[in-house]
Amino acid sequence: MLSRRDFLATAAGLAGATLVPRAVLGQGAPARLLRVATRTLEVQGRAATVFGMVSEAGTAGLDLYQSEGFDLRLENHTDAATVVHWHGLTPPFAMDGTHLAQPLIGAGGSHDYRFDLPESGTFWMHSHHGLTEQRLMAAPLIVRAEADRGIDRQDVTLLLHDFSFTPPEEILAGLFGMAGMDHSALGMAGMRMDLNDVDHDAYLANDRDLSDPQVTLVERGGRVRLRIINGASSTNFWIDLGALDGALVAVDGVDVRPLTGRRFEIAMAQRLDIEVAIPNEGGAFSVLAQREGDRARTGIVLATAGAAVKRVAGMAETEAEPVGLDLERRLRATRALPAAETGRHIRLDLTGTMMGYSWGLNGATFGQHRPLDVTLGERVEITMTNATMMS
Repeated sequence: MLSRRDFLATAAGLAGATLVPRAVLGQGAPARLLRVATRTLEVQGRAATVFGMVSEAGTAGLDLYQSEGFDLRLENHTDAATVVHWHGLTPPFAMDGTHLAQPLIGAGGSHDYRFDLPESGTFWMHSHHGLTEQRLMAAPLIVRAEADRGIDRQDVTLLLHDFSFTPPEEILAGLFGMAGMDHSALGMAGMRMDLNDVDHDAYLANDRDLSDPQVTLVERGGRVRLRIINGASSTNFWIDLGALDGALVAVDGVDVRPLTGRRFEIAMAQRLDIEVAIPNEGGAFSVLAQREGDRARTGIVLATAGAAVKRVAGMAETEAEPVGLDLERRLRATRALPAAETGRHIRLDLTGTMMGYSWGLNGATFGQHRPLDVTLGERVEITMTNATMMS
């Protein structure tokens, strides 16, 4: 736990120590090191072995300035092959961190990544191979603009995830095995299954559940920017700020015209930057994430010095409604997309069924799909239609 001033001083010191001049980006050894490794968490009183991505400083993920560029060596210290995707960044294709762009990084192997950072914002990183992301191979990726230096504001990053003691391979096998079920007889229950198709043992905020939440020290009267990342593999959430009023200022790394409120929906892989003001009288303030269509929730606590922190139940009193498109329809970017003529309109149907857990695009599963060919510089509009019963 750091005060706002301590946080800013520490961040400035780290940034100054690792700054890579643009002139030498791509020369010599990478400026940063990120290790993929196994670790042990305590979830609901039980030990769990999971994956993680740790910087040289021992922190989860990466926090860097845009001017430093992305200059990184990724080392695999696990016994599982992997490739890590920089979700939300727009690097050259070969640096995108997918199995289509590069070979898998085997146990004990490494891979170097070097590219400029044209965007700043809240991003994240995650495995793009197999089911290792479901075992928490994910971490924050924060890219700060130069204008962020010296801002009198505390940042608090919140990574959400769902967790199960059951191996993900076993969960997936169970979903595939639903081919013989009679879904026509399920009625409303079948529709609920299509909303949340996996029941997890716990829901985590920065690797902890509400039986032992993270408590972050904040200042009375201070400003806090919450960088909320939904890294869950199968869960949409509702963010509940409780007694705090929030201003949503960025979504998926893109600045938006501020939207005020205390509840915001967040879909899988989405990121919300919400700014809150801590009351002058201080106190303890829960920031919660409740699973859609369910009472289960997780979260953290923001607390001023000396404030009494009360326990928060892991179950809300009522179920949260499904996450839809209400927030999306209200979003307006502060910088509009440059004007250009749309050359083509493409329709993309999301298809599939819970029977056998088979999903596709335009009726074709991955491997049988037809790529959408586009031309460099062409403006294309894609209309996606969900033709399934799955939310």
